[in-house]
Amino acid sequence: MSSRYGTRLGDAIDRYLQNHGIKKRMQQATVVPEWPDLVGDKIAAVTTPREVRRDGTLVVSVKSAAWMQELQLMEPEIRRQLERRGKKIRRIVWRGE
Repeated sequence: MSSRYGTRLGDAIDRYLQNHGIKKRMQQATVVPEWPDLVGDKIAAVTTPREVRRDGTLVVSVKSAAWMQELQLMEPEIRRQLERRGKKIRRIVWRGE
């Protein structure tokens, strides 16, 4: 929003963050602390999100090979669920703990 004196500082900062991809990265990074709320208690109990890489890849540690296999099959649905909550994750890499 502009006024006769120029652009409001908050609007200028928001535009800068958006134009430089920082806003998207900030939204992606919130996946880590919000993980239990995003995926539910059952999945959160056997996983730990580690990082969201610059390319939008989420790295998640998994407690067992059986769970890792199950989660790999569930990945498309998990990504859709994340996207519905405003988290645009390109892919998920599942790793053993």
